[in-house]
Amino acid sequence: MDTLIGTIERVTYQNEDTGYTVARLRPELRHCQTTERPPSTLADGLWVVVGNLAALVPGERVEVHGYWVTHSQYGKQFKIIEYKTLFPATVEGIRKYLGSGLIKGIGPVKAGLIVDRFGERTFEVIDAEPERLLEIKGIAQKTVNLIKKGWEDQKHIQEVMQFLLAHNVSTTYAVKIYKMYGNEAIQKVTENPYRLASDIWGIGFITADKIAQNLGVDPAAPSRIAAGIQYVLNQCADDGHVFVPQEMLAAESAKFLHVEASIIPPAVQTLVGTGEAIVDGDRVYLAPFYYAEVGIARHLARLLRSPRQAFVPDAVTRMIDRVQQTHGIQFNDQQRLAILTVFTDGILVLTGGPGTGKTTCVRGMLALFQQLSQRVVLAAPTGRAAKRLSEVTGAEAKTIHRLLEFNPGATQFKKGTEDPLDADAVILDEVSMVDTVLMNALLRAVPSSARLVMVGDADQLPSVGAGNVLRDVIASGAVPVVHLHEIFRQAQESDIVMNAHRVNQGEFPRLHNRKEGDFFFIGEDDPASAAETIQELCARRLPGRYGYDPIDDIQVLTPMYRGEIGVDQLNRVLQETLNPDGASLKRGDRELRVGDKVMQTRNNYDKMVFNGDIGRVTRIDLESQTVEVTFNEPVGYDFSELDEVVLAYAISVHKSQGSEYPAIVLPLFTSHYLMLQRNLLYTAITRAKSLVVLVGTKKAVAIAVKNNDVTARYTGLREGLQKVEEMDFGF
Repeated sequence: MDTLIGTIERVTYQNEDTGYTVARLRPELRHCQTTERPPSTLADGLWVVVGNLAALVPGERVEVHGYWVTHSQYGKQFKIIEYKTLFPATVEGIRKYLGSGLIKGIGPVKAGLIVDRFGERTFEVIDAEPERLLEIKGIAQKTVNLIKKGWEDQKHIQEVMQFLLAHNVSTTYAVKIYKMYGNEAIQKVTENPYRLASDIWGIGFITADKIAQNLGVDPAAPSRIAAGIQYVLNQCADDGHVFVPQEMLAAESAKFLHVEASIIPPAVQTLVGTGEAIVDGDRVYLAPFYYAEVGIARHLARLLRSPRQAFVPDAVTRMIDRVQQTHGIQFNDQQRLAILTVFTDGILVLTGGPGTGKTTCVRGMLALFQQLSQRVVLAAPTGRAAKRLSEVTGAEAKTIHRLLEFNPGATQFKKGTEDPLDADAVILDEVSMVDTVLMNALLRAVPSSARLVMVGDADQLPSVGAGNVLRDVIASGAVPVVHLHEIFRQAQESDIVMNAHRVNQGEFPRLHNRKEGDFFFIGEDDPASAAETIQELCARRLPGRYGYDPIDDIQVLTPMYRGEIGVDQLNRVLQETLNPDGASLKRGDRELRVGDKVMQTRNNYDKMVFNGDIGRVTRIDLESQTVEVTFNEPVGYDFSELDEVVLAYAISVHKSQGSEYPAIVLPLFTSHYLMLQRNLLYTAITRAKSLVVLVGTKKAVAIAVKNNDVTARYTGLREGLQKVEEMDFGF
């Protein structure tokens, strides 16, 4: 193989998942050994190198081994087979390398000061005499300690990166692996690669299995089969299933692991023995989902049976009449029934579409509770939903996580059976998006003497997490349900409301594009042209016509992630359009800029930010290797944690649940065919407060309206609730 030595001038492209990199190398010609004539056409004297590499940074000096290839489009490139990093050989190279943010504690300014002082001996000083950094004005002992630790960490992280590269695994995870296992990282991963899947968020079975297979682990090894089954169960949970039928699990696991189905059942029993799985008849659960599903049935049964202060229906009716008079509210018969049920039965599901008066009904309940000096807590699954609930009721509302006081140190909620909520009534909004595990956590904390109201629209998309709680509770018939149907006169004036109901009833929406209307359709046959239209709508047309803030007020929703009008591509083009100049951080093919709209993609209890929370990037600090994102308040991320946040100029319809935006823009094309469902279109429309703009084809709209085949989820809550009368829970 040929050998090149040189300095990375810039990284043109890097795929975070595979590590595939395209970079420009400034060769040190006297050190290069190449049998072929290198390219001479590049005016800047740089050579193109490609291959699976660790997270290279500009200024890094490398020795690469490989051979020259000719790409049909990009010309001559050097394909790297193996490589190693070298320290930069020039003062300018050292300055660029240190200033890249590679070492925590050193940013561009400090890098300049250090290199100006120590020149070519900079690395020698940092490595062997770091205390000499105190000679530089502006560098204190605290900074020296940070640099020392960053230098040592970086050396170990490079070792982990080389280890991952040797096993054809993306180096994206190197920092996380080192943070978890420290200097023993390579040893621990070598001993049991599958621990990565359970120990580190973002690393799944597939990555761990790549390492295991390269280390020679037997494909039928019990550790591999058990980890593979857990992966399949988790994938099913991500698809919304609480359990998986045994036969299906055996078939899917065998297919995924490329083994005989006969070895799956014994491995399942091993997981049962370790408490990681539960088998109930023909059903296999991951243990947390089993206990959560059983817990929901137990606690709803407890609340249904618990004695409470009795209210005579006639007395409640008189109180409702007084609330109407004092608050200027006129309840219809369904709303009066809902309020009456809360006070006579103690537990209620209140459901209905937009404009049917769910909020008015909740305000009436609150007024009655206040008359009776009852302590009421309001909760919703997301920060946006909680804020909206506060705004429409005038009372404080919290997210479920904040209400239950999560304790990061103990990784559990403080509020629960032993320490219940201090409340006479609990009102939970947007229940359609509450998954099985979170619902169980909430119900555990509701005292037996409290009344419970669960409010939601059962026709919306189900929760992102496992389960279909609201639909199952309603279908069980075990809990009193009031379904609001009447659309109030004021709501009838809104095309958004009326079209949402038309879609929900399987009727094509009215696309009149009235000048003073709030629902518009823009016909586009070409997805690429639609992307340009969406850019124009967000950047100029809607802000100019309605005064919307392009980033805060307008939310692009789309059914899919891939494609020209998928989440990923729309975020790239909208970032360039709406925030082209913010101070930036580039990692692989991702770029974050100060001012970017971003979304959290997992529940992070240490930071108290949750899946679906949307914020803005407010600071990028190369020196401390941190990014600050402001949600309700500023939250700091290390660079290694940035896989938790993604751009959010465009988000999926699923991720929009529980949120409301002044305006939404929704592309709909037949290329979205797999995702074109009635409840998806209905959910998207109902996210808009003031304006909906559909961009696409009427054919795609028609497909979505006609497709009412809701994907079934494997859940046992409905029948569990139907059996509560037979159960003895020991309450």
